[in-house]
Amino acid sequence: MNLNATLVGQIAVFAVLAWFTMKFVWPPITRALDERAQKIQEGLAAADKAKADLSLAEKRAMDELRQARESAGDMRSAAERQATGLLDEARAEAARIVAAAREAAEKEAGVAMQHAKDSLREQVAVLAVVGAEKILRREINADNHKELLANLKQEL
Repeated sequence: MNLNATLVGQIAVFAVLAWFTMKFVWPPITRALDERAQKIQEGLAAADKAKADLSLAEKRAMDELRQARESAGDMRSAAERQATGLLDEARAEAARIVAAAREAAEKEAGVAMQHAKDSLREQVAVLAVVGAEKILRREINADNHKELLANLKQEL
């Protein structure tokens, strides 16, 4: 075998292999690498956008949280004012009810006392008649002396 012929044959085979690789093998590999690079760039861009969106969402969340706290504070103070007003109204109503109850109790006590006085007057009048009857040892007719007994009741 001749070294030159082998070398020329190997160069020819290498040239055919290089041409075949550049024509049929290399373009799909290049295309796949380009697509992968494009996907990586898109992923990085999406990550940057997501980071910016996250930052914006955090700012919005903080703003809404601040507003919610302020709103809760306002609602709490309004509820406290309303509760204070209701307590004042309830205290006033309770005072009015207690005053009315005292007045009714005093009125009822007055009526009861007047009734007791009237009852006592009648009993004293009866006792006076019985005592006078015993003293005089004669019967006094209560029907005949009704006016006298009525005057006696009034004096007692």
